[in-house]
Amino acid sequence: MSMKKWTDEELISTRDKLEAWNNRLNESGSGSKLWLLTAFLGAFAISTGIVFIFFDGVDVMNIVLIIMGTITCAAWYKSDKQRKDNIAFLSEINREIKSRKIKEPSKSRSKTNAQADENSQTGISSPESQAIEVVSEKKDAKSGD
Repeated sequence: MSMKKWTDEELISTRDKLEAWNNRLNESGSGSKLWLLTAFLGAFAISTGIVFIFFDGVDVMNIVLIIMGTITCAAWYKSDKQRKDNIAFLSEINREIKSRKIKEPSKSRSKTNAQADENSQTGISSPESQAIEVVSEKKDAKSGD
C-alpha cells in the first residue's frame, strides 16, 4: 500500500489510532504474557492428544484436545503476526510523516496557547501564560544573541 497518495490528515489520524493501540497494548503487560501462556497451553494440548493416541488409541477426547490446541495456537499466531504488522506499519507511517516534514502542534501546547489567547483577550494573566511569556522571552533573547 502506497502512502504517497494519502493526505496529511489521513496519515496523522492513522498514526494516532495505531499509537493509541500500541500504548494500550504496552500498558497491559500481563495481557501479552497471558496470551503467550494460552499459546503454550494450546501446544501442550496438541502434544497431550498425540501422546494419548499412542497410549490409549484414537478417542474422541484425544481428537478434541488436538483440535482445540490447534485452534488456540492458530489464533495466537494470527494475533502475534497482526501485532507485528501493525508495529511495522506504524514505523512506516512515522517515516512518511518525517519525510513530508509534517508539523503537528502537540495537544498540550495547543491547549496552553489557546488559554493564553483567551486570557489575553479577557485581560487575565494566569501563571501558565506568564510562564509561556517568560519562556518565549528567553528564546527571543537567545536568538537575538
